[in-house]
Amino acid sequence: MRLRPTLAFLCAALVAAPLPALAWGSQGHRIISGAAIRTLPESVPAFLRSAGAHDEIALLGPEADRIKGAGFPLDPDDDPGHYVDVEDDGTVSEVVKLSALPRSRRDYDTALRGATPASNEYGQGYLPYEIADGWERVARDLAYWRVDVVGATKAPTAEDRAFFAFDRSVREAVTLRDVGYWSHFVGDASQPLHVSVHFNGWDSQKYPNPEHFSDSRTIHARFETALVRAVATEDLVVARVPALATSTDPVLAQVGAYLLATESHVPDVYRLEAAGGIDAHSDAATALVLDRLAAGAAELRNLIVEAWQASADAKVGYPNTAVRDFESGAAVPTRATVGFGD
Repeated sequence: MRLRPTLAFLCAALVAAPLPALAWGSQGHRIISGAAIRTLPESVPAFLRSAGAHDEIALLGPEADRIKGAGFPLDPDDDPGHYVDVEDDGTVSEVVKLSALPRSRRDYDTALRGATPASNEYGQGYLPYEIADGWERVARDLAYWRVDVVGATKAPTAEDRAFFAFDRSVREAVTLRDVGYWSHFVGDASQPLHVSVHFNGWDSQKYPNPEHFSDSRTIHARFETALVRAVATEDLVVARVPALATSTDPVLAQVGAYLLATESHVPDVYRLEAAGGIDAHSDAATALVLDRLAAGAAELRNLIVEAWQASADAKVGYPNTAVRDFESGAAVPTRATVGFGD
């Protein structure tokens, strides 16, 4: 079918224009989120490990992409949270090292505005902070859940005990939603082209290209969507998820190391593309994409476990009371002690 000239021009412009960043496509995100839940240890609360939790969190894996296109101000405010444009030297705009991320988005943005040329978090992406913020939120969810468990049986009045039982049910629903939505960004960070300035073609005009990598504007989608659809299943990814490995390092330090590991595979993607492996679904391309999906699932699983561990040391309510004090019996949970006293 021949296109009218105007329509043909518009289609050509769309093909040439950068597409919104959609790491892994919906199938890849469902696989990462589902595989992470399937590999959680028994030390994590059962409500996070149930079949229902798996199905809900896997379904929510693509959610942050599904809401794209909502309009202003949501899209321009949120879209940069899906990526970070990392240079080949492991820095953002040559001023922020992934190995030494500033402690907040505000500090990160300030550093980028001092780069030459000046940039900001919206220009370079703020994926590390989307992951770290989500982790803090889940750890806080789990801290309140711990208190709800105690309060449902130990609160001093029947009215308070009923409150904590209900709050626990709501908190579980909120936690599953928070984990599911956050899982999207942890998954984004395992896709090499989401943590690189070479996100969709090498751009030899701007960056050194000694291996003559492709400047194709379709490589991103061919790797993360077409290849995943052809070769990946949740079972195959679960089989490649490494053993649990938690850390006591600050979450931003862990995120920086995770992103650096992902960025190291950017040349691998381009070499496979040059060899025709992405389109041919070669063994090497299949291995890389399954390993990257498994890396995302492992990171999500590890961070969920760490959030659970950190929740025991949290303080909640107004004024703050240690979760450990409620669990040990040193403090008695009431609605007032968890912020409902006014």
